Amino acid sequence: MSMLLDALVWIDRVVNRLTGGTFYETLSSRAYRMDVRNQAVWGWTAKAINMLFFWQPDHCKKQWEHEQAHPLKK
Repeated sequence: MSMLLDALVWIDRVVNRLTGGTFYETLSSRAYRMDVRNQAVWGWTAKAINMLFFWQPDHCKKQWEHEQAHPLKK
């Protein structure tokens, strides 16, 4: 990964942490996971994130799958 992409993922993880998530998960992954659990706010959050990443179909689900296959070391 490039340094820029690394920095963007780090910022994403920090934002996720500041909103009550963990640093070990991106906001996209969390949005997908919570949407699957039918958490009210996260359905539209996942849709909004997927719209931001319009060139990556089903971005949040793919991010969740990637994090399941490659978890950060705690």
